Amino acid sequence: MKVNELAIEPYSRHFVTTDWNERLPLHPTTVGFSGHQHPIARERGFADYHWLHTVEGAGEFTVLGRTFRLGPRQGVLLKPDVPHRYRPLTPRWSTWYLTFDGALAGAITASLELQHMEPIGWDEDCPLSALHEEYAEKCRSSFDFAGLSGSLAVFGFLTMLKQHGQTSGQASLTREHERLSPVYRLIEERYGDPGLGLPQMADAVGVSPQRLHALFRKSWGISPYQYLLRFRIQKAKELLLDDRGRAVKDIAADVGFQDFSHFVGTFRRVSGMTPTVFRRHYGDER
Repeated sequence: MKVNELAIEPYSRHFVTTDWNERLPLHPTTVGFSGHQHPIARERGFADYHWLHTVEGAGEFTVLGRTFRLGPRQGVLLKPDVPHRYRPLTPRWSTWYLTFDGALAGAITASLELQHMEPIGWDEDCPLSALHEEYAEKCRSSFDFAGLSGSLAVFGFLTMLKQHGQTSGQASLTREHERLSPVYRLIEERYGDPGLGLPQMADAVGVSPQRLHALFRKSWGISPYQYLLRFRIQKAKELLLDDRGRAVKDIAADVGFQDFSHFVGTFRRVSGMTPTVFRRHYGDER
């Protein structure tokens, strides 16, 4: 739907930053929705992290000498103090914005590997498309943006952006996980088969082993084989605690390890302790 069909009134909230806020990992500084975005030029940038996205119409965004178009369901994230400017390209350009800072703002955006200074898009049915409505209601209901509530709101936005955002024509993290669903099901069903490997997992989604490796690296930061090993170790932990009388060597075979020493070494690397120590340490707590 278009903004005028939703009858959303423009809103803007500015938040007082206290010493307590500055110690939090994240905290919002402003949030707002503009029904008619005016041209803006900031030669010295903005003091905080700055997100702006198009709700309706289109605008032109220029940052560090690069100019690009921001159409519906497209936004851009800027670091503090980055010179930029933007202006409408259509008679009506409606935008939603959020600015934030925090003791760990840089570390969190970096750990989420969020792209800066380039367009980020998302699908129409994505929750990002309704943020201007969600925050309109928060502002009408006097939602408490101070302290931990505001910090959680910013973190929720950033994780949503990580989950659903798309850059340079690439699929979002959510879409990539959906694409890998056949592999997850295959591992769930055949983790105990020592013959399960990269070729079978690649066949499950109809891609080459090299492509599957790249998809897992993007989604999980590890290879498909490493994911399979971690899954097997998790299943081994369940068996170690569910059946305390069963031999560890038999459990290793149950979860797909033909070499017992490989199982023990992998278990120690993933869990920081051997299977026997794990069973002794956690078994009595069940």
